[in-house]
Amino acid sequence: MPAANRTTAPGSGPPSRASRPGARAAALTAGGAALVLAAGVAIVAYASPKGHAAPVSAVSHAASTPRPAAAALRLVSVTPAAGAQGVNGTAPVQLRFSAPVAARSPMPQLSPAIPGHWRIRGTSVMFIPATGYMQDTRVTLTIPGGTSGMISAAGASAGAGGQLASTVTRSFTTGAFSTLRLQQLLAQLGYLPFTWTSLSGSAINPADARAELSAAYDPPAGGFNWQGAYPWTLTSQWRAGSPNILDVGAIRAFEADHGMTMDGSAGPAVWSRLLAAVATGQDNQHGYTYAIADQNLPESLTLWHDGRVVLKSPVNTGISASPTVDGTFPVYLRYYFQVMKGTNPDGSKYADPVWYVAYFDGGDAVHYFPRYSFGWNQSLGCVELPWDQARQAWPYLSYGSLVTVTGPVGG
Repeated sequence: MPAANRTTAPGSGPPSRASRPGARAAALTAGGAALVLAAGVAIVAYASPKGHAAPVSAVSHAASTPRPAAAALRLVSVTPAAGAQGVNGTAPVQLRFSAPVAARSPMPQLSPAIPGHWRIRGTSVMFIPATGYMQDTRVTLTIPGGTSGMISAAGASAGAGGQLASTVTRSFTTGAFSTLRLQQLLAQLGYLPFTWTSLSGSAINPADARAELSAAYDPPAGGFNWQGAYPWTLTSQWRAGSPNILDVGAIRAFEADHGMTMDGSAGPAVWSRLLAAVATGQDNQHGYTYAIADQNLPESLTLWHDGRVVLKSPVNTGISASPTVDGTFPVYLRYYFQVMKGTNPDGSKYADPVWYVAYFDGGDAVHYFPRYSFGWNQSLGCVELPWDQARQAWPYLSYGSLVTVTGPVGG
């Protein structure tokens, strides 16, 4: 029979695809569009211009699995350690965590705040100071925690978890500046009777504020070299790296030059000015003066300036009832003219006009006083000079100049 005339009786032909047993899909057609449901997937198709279905989208109906929350971030260590003493104030502050820290994480805070920047490298977070802290400074580190605190990279990626549980606070204290470095800087600026030279490779750029501050805690290697010839009464009192009277005199001279209160102590204000002076090259313009008042008869005063003797003169020192005490003292007060007032050993009062006054120990001063003779003990403790010699000595005896009194007290 010709194929064109072949007919199939209802229910007698092969089953269609839509009605085959085990079929997992059904096709619905409406207005040229088909919605095919297969294995939980909906495919929407539209008739193409040529009559063929063109699928344009697929949507999964399977439930998406949520990402698990990241583990909480934990602080492992802090350097300097909590409660640390004697810390170099220019050293970095380093924190280590249990997991890499997110780049967008809020950073810790230091108080007092100083210039510098925080750097994140994996589990390490480090503060690198641009300068540093001065000596004996208590520094507090606050590490933010909680919902707005530091967060791990995993927590930031997952959008859940990874935070530091709570804010953490740690403190440490910087150490004292080095006496040796103080002496190096004073010598470098010309306030001591010698120079200081750093060893090869250890020189510090004065313009590098952080390097200079770091050296105040940990001084570079080098050597001191005396300039000129000074007597043993001065050289024997010098101790590199240990506080001594030469330091006190040099600090007083520096304080006087910079308009500071003269106490001869290297406190925070002195160190700040000293480091600034080194950076800008503000050297001592007065030179270095040292004086000896020798009470061995005939009594005399000898002045050294920049390593050479510039004056030697007979003087009068204190009587036994009001002696000039032996020792080495820095000049702390000066007058061109003064009416010096006080009480004599017999209880009477005096008010004497004097010139060219340089006080060095309490009420004792080097100054002019009119006498018929000089060279023996006649004063109430002062070192008295004739007019011409007092006038010559006074410009040399600037603030901080050391005066040594030696020999028999009171004759």
